[in-house]
Amino acid sequence: MTSLPVLVPATDESCCAPAGMPVLGAEEAKQKALVFKALADPNRLRLLSMVKAEASGESCVCDLTDALDLGQPTVSHHLKILVDAGLLHREKRGTWAYYSLVPGALEQTAGLLASL
Repeated sequence: MTSLPVLVPATDESCCAPAGMPVLGAEEAKQKALVFKALADPNRLRLLSMVKAEASGESCVCDLTDALDLGQPTVSHHLKILVDAGLLHREKRGTWAYYSLVPGALEQTAGLLASL
């Protein structure tokens, strides 16, 4: 019968040294995770691309609802998540809400992973 080798822990103290302070703080990680979570839904990606493609730079929620074949409450929910993530800006005009991209938001989003 062959015996298995016994693993002996290394005596070098540096192998168990703490990794140090995380480069990404808890609050910053939370904010970045909101952006990734917002982008993780196909309908929200479509909404973002539709707002970006609009020649006027903004889209009315009524136009976005028709294009996605989703109910208005569902579209409004998705848009709220994109606003909360800092990707879209919302402006209320009468009974309608208009959405536009937050300046620099897409560029910031593109750099999120690189900044880790």
